[in-house]
Amino acid sequence: MPPRSVLLAEDETDLLMFPPLRSCWALRGEPACVVISGRNARRVIFGALNLRTGHRLLLPREHQRAVDFQAFLSVVHEHYRGWHVVWLLDEDSSHTAAGSQRLGKKFNMEFLWLPKRSPELNPLEPLWGHGKNAICGNRQYETIDGQVNRFIDYLTTLSHEEVLRKAGVLSEDFWLTRVL
Repeated sequence: MPPRSVLLAEDETDLLMFPPLRSCWALRGEPACVVISGRNARRVIFGALNLRTGHRLLLPREHQRAVDFQAFLSVVHEHYRGWHVVWLLDEDSSHTAAGSQRLGKKFNMEFLWLPKRSPELNPLEPLWGHGKNAICGNRQYETIDGQVNRFIDYLTTLSHEEVLRKAGVLSEDFWLTRVL
């Protein structure tokens, strides 16, 4: 990569009002009681992880459409102004949309595509799982926005080294080790 370049892994995750059930205790033979409101709501968190430094950018949105991904491209462009940004991402339709491709070119960004159906190659996947286990598992928040804020606060308070470790980037077996 040219000097003053940054390699970012990108991914999205959904947060739902209904809590993901991770584990709980109940008397043997008795069903576990998990209180939920009956209302469900959804938010999408767009995330970019700098694979060298562990710095991350997160953007909550109501949907995962091309316009939402383009809003995230703009956030990243503002943050990395003057840098050559290389994205490592999947071929979600919001990423491959013509408008997203045009905006990426306008911002002088380069897209590297992960193979189809290979979430195990995206380092954000384990980070999302860790955040959901710590913040969302077995509990329902009063509002989806409260849950989103708590989730983002949690992920942004992790140290850069913790993030890289939880994402698997510091592992000797990380598949991009030679590039980094």
